Amino acid sequence: MLESLRSIVQEVNAARDFRNVLDIIVSQVKASMDTGICSVYLRDAEEQDVFVLLATQGLNPDAIGKVRLKEGEGLVGLVARKAEPVNLGRADQHPNYAYFPETGEEAYNSFLGAPIIHHRKVMGVLIVQRQNQRPFDEGEEAFLVTVSAQLAGVIAHADATGELSRLTSLKQQDERVELVFTGVPSAPGVAIGTAVVMAPVSDLNAVPLRTADNIDQEVEQFKAALTATRKDMKALDRGLVGKLNDEERALFDVYLRMLDDHALGGEVVEKIKEGFAAPSAWSMVVLDHVSRFERMEDAYLRERAADVRDLGRRVLSYLQESENRIPVYPDNMVLVGEELSATAFADVPVEKITAMVSVQGSSNSHMAILGRAMGIPTVMGAVDLPWTEVDGAELIVDGHRGQVVTWPTEEHKAVYIHEMEEEKLLAEDLKVLQDAPCITCDDSSIALWVNTGLRLDAKLSLDRGAEGVGLYRTEIPFLMQDRFPSEEEQRQVYREQLEMFNPRPVTMRTLDIGGDKDLPYFPIDEANPFLGWRGIRVTLDHPEIFLLQVRAMLRASEGLDNLRILLPMISNLNELESAKRLIDQAYKELTEEENIPLQKPKIGAMIEVPAAVYQVEEIAGRVDFLSVGTNDLTQYLLAVDRNNPRVAELYHSCHPSLLRALKMVADGAARAGKPVSVCGEMAGDPVGAVLLVALGFRILSMSANNLLKVKAILRQIRVDEVSALLNGIVQLEDPVMVKSRLEEAISSPEIDRLIRPVAVH
Repeated sequence: MLESLRSIVQEVNAARDFRNVLDIIVSQVKASMDTGICSVYLRDAEEQDVFVLLATQGLNPDAIGKVRLKEGEGLVGLVARKAEPVNLGRADQHPNYAYFPETGEEAYNSFLGAPIIHHRKVMGVLIVQRQNQRPFDEGEEAFLVTVSAQLAGVIAHADATGELSRLTSLKQQDERVELVFTGVPSAPGVAIGTAVVMAPVSDLNAVPLRTADNIDQEVEQFKAALTATRKDMKALDRGLVGKLNDEERALFDVYLRMLDDHALGGEVVEKIKEGFAAPSAWSMVVLDHVSRFERMEDAYLRERAADVRDLGRRVLSYLQESENRIPVYPDNMVLVGEELSATAFADVPVEKITAMVSVQGSSNSHMAILGRAMGIPTVMGAVDLPWTEVDGAELIVDGHRGQVVTWPTEEHKAVYIHEMEEEKLLAEDLKVLQDAPCITCDDSSIALWVNTGLRLDAKLSLDRGAEGVGLYRTEIPFLMQDRFPSEEEQRQVYREQLEMFNPRPVTMRTLDIGGDKDLPYFPIDEANPFLGWRGIRVTLDHPEIFLLQVRAMLRASEGLDNLRILLPMISNLNELESAKRLIDQAYKELTEEENIPLQKPKIGAMIEVPAAVYQVEEIAGRVDFLSVGTNDLTQYLLAVDRNNPRVAELYHSCHPSLLRALKMVADGAARAGKPVSVCGEMAGDPVGAVLLVALGFRILSMSANNLLKVKAILRQIRVDEVSALLNGIVQLEDPVMVKSRLEEAISSPEIDRLIRPVAVH
């Protein structure tokens, strides 16, 4: 059965369209289980309580699209309503049995149906039927349930991309129809622009689907790539004379023959003549052949799939090199990729980016944090977006609701343009607060600092009236290099930051890599990176990196004296003491051995793991200040990977457990007499900022783009009133209730405008 399941999954993954997927499912399952009938019923995309017969092997094919059952109606509707398998020896004797003459199923007695469920929603029902009058055995039932579970994601993807809707409503496929894809809202705002797909080099699965402007030129480019690859193959073959026997070297002849006009080469030329660009045509043809090899029963032939893929990458690299054109980026550019990272900023003009969309990641991924820092509407975790197919397409990116609209209608664009205008008006209105103090209605002063890392957001921070830097992410300069930056290179970058904000304090976090922040030249490959080698753990294991960075920070602070050093990911006191000893070592080297006049900076620790919450007073007693990283603290408290879109809805900064932990930190810091700030994204959310003030925090550090909104809301509240609300709020059981209760309590037209986006219909 396992081999049958593997074969079904491979064929489904290689299917050319969703109609083909359904045909593969019913034919393969029918053959594997040796049944008379196998059918798939899927939920109608428009009539959500109706399930439609969309594919069958064994029933009358004319019944496809015509047999429609409501949830709870018939045996299919029963499976859908119960969301569990139904296994019967005599289907016609069950009270839910419904007979449809047009199907021709009267000769079949036994029935087994399994629900197809994706994210708790029943997407459809997979059924098999036999003539004999006995229930299916446990192994058969388990197999059908397994197949259903494997296929749920494929069917959910078809639902998201509109393919399912076109089948259930029998509409014709239209490549330019408006579609709405849902991801995770990650940086607020709305933007309309042209998609620019960022694809990794020489990755056959990530080649953007592009059309050809000049067919002859594309064919010529393709043939040049084949010629270059043939030379490589021949040179490699010659180099292996005497190292491999003739039989093993014969494989290179096979490679060369595959590139001929009557093999892969010819197929690709035909694709180019159909209008596809050479890289797109090549990847389509090669991947089709790879999937054929992978489905072969013979083990030796299956292994040849890897050879074809390798050959494909070689030719693709030449095709991508030969394009050799200076890219022209549109002014309103929507950066789209499977897994966008900070290195993308090195390849494109940042000032032209109007929005960002990533298939992977969530609202607290590093890229999302950068999006918020720069005020770029961002949607992460758009898992169903066919990202390689949207290059050049017009997109609407709704960072408030986490939606991406492809090929929008003029009516839909007009609605979003109105929202964009409203946001601009709000931003203009907030400018008057730039130099105003952040003082609440009952005269409590709240310090608003900023999180920075790029030169761009440093300037923006000063324009918004930031009182200091609560978090300078030093890993960003590291990410922009192809090697570890030298001490002097780091000193120059840090000096610029310290000078720009002087005399305001600048809190520089020591290198915080690992988790979702890998350096391209220092990869960390772990099965569970967020619980692994990251933050202070990496730099303590590599004191040469830590000492170099601390020396650069200290040298950069000479004569300015506004540096504060922050240690990330502290989970025990030994880590803290070890880091402090290294800082002392660097300070003594510079002041005593190199005679550089320096003032020793204040040292702080991040509270971002549960262990630190329970040792907050002990940690506070060993440092000058504390800083709470709510992004990781939320992740670790709730056991939710903040990069995983599947569990994104479980990541909630208003969770009662998080609020209680934050209260412990604020109270512990107060007892130790040490200042404590919050530098996580919760501080930049207007509602989150109100909660933090109620919990006792008086220093909030956030993205510069959120600073004026937070200031506006805090100037309209009374600390005594929100603090009085807190006791009742933290006793609530549900994070959604916490947020709604607080919003209701502080609601006013001015505040509602700050915390809710304009309604889009």
